[in-house]
Amino acid sequence: MTKQISLEELENYLWQAAVDLRGQIDAAAYKDYIFPLVFFKRICDVRDEEYESYEKAGGKEYADEMIQESPIQIPDDAHWKVIFNKTENIGQALADAFVQIEATNPGQEIDGRIVGGLDGIFGDKAIWKNKNKMPDAIIRNLLNSFNKLTLSLAACPADEMGTGYEYLIGQFADDAGHTAQEFYTNRTVVELMAEILQLQPHESIYDPTCGSGGMLIKSLTYLKDKGEEWRDVKVFGQEINAGTSAIARMNLYLHGIHDFSIVNDDTLERPAFTKGGRVQRFDVVLANPPYSIKQWNREAFEHDKYGRCFLGVPPQGRADYAFFQHILASMDEKTGRCAILFPHGVLFRKEEVELRRKLVEADLVECVIGIGRNLFFNSCMDACIIICRTDKGSRQNKVLFINAKEEVTRKNAESYLEPKHIARIKSAYEAFVDEDGFAKVATKDEILANNAKLSIALYVKSNNGDEDLDVDECINKWTSSTTNLNSSFDELIKMIEYENK
Repeated sequence: MTKQISLEELENYLWQAAVDLRGQIDAAAYKDYIFPLVFFKRICDVRDEEYESYEKAGGKEYADEMIQESPIQIPDDAHWKVIFNKTENIGQALADAFVQIEATNPGQEIDGRIVGGLDGIFGDKAIWKNKNKMPDAIIRNLLNSFNKLTLSLAACPADEMGTGYEYLIGQFADDAGHTAQEFYTNRTVVELMAEILQLQPHESIYDPTCGSGGMLIKSLTYLKDKGEEWRDVKVFGQEINAGTSAIARMNLYLHGIHDFSIVNDDTLERPAFTKGGRVQRFDVVLANPPYSIKQWNREAFEHDKYGRCFLGVPPQGRADYAFFQHILASMDEKTGRCAILFPHGVLFRKEEVELRRKLVEADLVECVIGIGRNLFFNSCMDACIIICRTDKGSRQNKVLFINAKEEVTRKNAESYLEPKHIARIKSAYEAFVDEDGFAKVATKDEILANNAKLSIALYVKSNNGDEDLDVDECINKWTSSTTNLNSSFDELIKMIEYENK
């Protein structure tokens, strides 16, 4: 009987391989080497496990026949064991094996989309052939590290394997600094978003900037934890970074999810999922778009052929409302709902006032939640979650504001939401009533009278006696104070000069 690996043992095992690379390559590049090897080892061990079970049930001939039906096919000369036994040119052998496996497992076209498939999943193969950076000795150490444990389903079930993989993603985000933020979002924040949106069986879910796929996976986990059917949920994602999109696909596979379509491309310039001349609509959309990017094709978006520029053209220096409009256009007309992580600036910035006014008038925003600081790696940035629905029911012409900035725990230099924090925020969202110092329901007319500002501090008044200001107000007060200070300082200098005459 196969001994199951403990989660702690799995995490230590996975991280040790990364430790082997220290000093050899930059920390930001660890993921390019480690993730493909984790995936390679896993699919080979699962394949061996399947074959052995078939052979035990009906002999070798039966096993040879049945293994052809396996969801992932591995050519005999591209198996982990073959590569592990290589003594020279190991990097070239690895690259060749990856190419073979990808070519043997193309995606399937279903309803006009490509589902699953391993094309490009191992990333850049050329990095393994660079002997100056990755000599055989270093690759041998990596293979030895990964060969210590068997990653079969019996030893490491899909949920545990997925959890270990998520741990590794988090470790790389922490170890590699800002370079890793492109694919990691604090998982407790994602859990809150999933709890609010409540994905249902048979629905579709989409993340237009999906990173490593964590938001998609957490939403499916929400269903699994409730004992609901999750395997028939249609999963869609798009990611501009090729390496990160490959990680997302591996992550989904390792969590036991096979019905997914993840595309590597620019969501704003070339949305991957379109239907009938417009972007495809989904039941649930989650996103943590890149914040305030300046390098984007504003002119093309202004003349967007998919009709996504319905609120107006965002300023060149901030593409936030381009992503916002894409997400809103991607919601199903009846069941559509979304949760988006944004910087607080989208709630009040002057250059976006007309965009925001049209957004409020369209009555799509249901709730604005201000979350605590330090919930993102290497950043103390304040962020908010904006919840929108195409059908708000009895909540029409109203928006709930929740000030949850104190609902956070910081321990061992890590900030996260505890279950009690998630429960309190979710309870306030579901109640949709005023709660002194924490939640406030504002009407559409009230918000428009406030120049369409969605700043939480305008509606939820603090109970601690401190003045709660948004960034614009803080800057104005700081500028005024600085001017007064400089003026007073000039007066003081004049007085001193006069006394010394």
